[in-house]
Amino acid sequence: MIRPPGFPGVAFSTASDGDLRGNAFDRASVSVRLGVDEDWATVTQVHGSTVVLASAAGDHGQADAIFTTERGLPVAVLTADCLGVALIAEGAVGVAHAGWRGIAAGVVPTLIEAMREAGRPPVGAAIGPGIGPCCYEVGPEVVAEIPQSAATTAWDTESVDLVRAVRTQLEGLEVWESGECTLCSEGFHSHRRNRTPERMATIAWIT
Repeated sequence: MIRPPGFPGVAFSTASDGDLRGNAFDRASVSVRLGVDEDWATVTQVHGSTVVLASAAGDHGQADAIFTTERGLPVAVLTADCLGVALIAEGAVGVAHAGWRGIAAGVVPTLIEAMREAGRPPVGAAIGPGIGPCCYEVGPEVVAEIPQSAATTAWDTESVDLVRAVRTQLEGLEVWESGECTLCSEGFHSHRRNRTPERMATIAWIT
């Protein structure tokens, strides 16, 4: 489990925490350790920019970001190479699932704007583990979608830096980032490495 300093209501799970998409026991165990309800508010992720406001636990449909103003309600997105991004505000928290498609679609700024419109402007953001530019080989069509993140892999082919792309969308916020690559760092689920169906979670709750 990764607990970003200065973000008491945010957690990023790791592979050792289990499969937080498919295993109810693992999700319950993580919830107990965090001291939060084991019933989370989640979304069915589709690599887009739709944001939903949750007032109760459960699946809130097709979206890639979710926020809440309800104390005691954890919100979560699931990842295995894409970035999980958590936003904190006075009286609200939000989380976004940010792969290259979601970043290009603007899922993070859309979440920021939705929270602002709800009267809860974010003041800080935590960026969890995700595939790094060192390992994320992509084609030129992906680079063209998020050119501000163009990079090269460790073997000198085209890549994109997802964290850099997200940081450009977080101006004015206090930002923490894990800096861990889910493919070449130990201890993370990585879909690109082995097509695993297991997922890690980015979880946020109001403290």
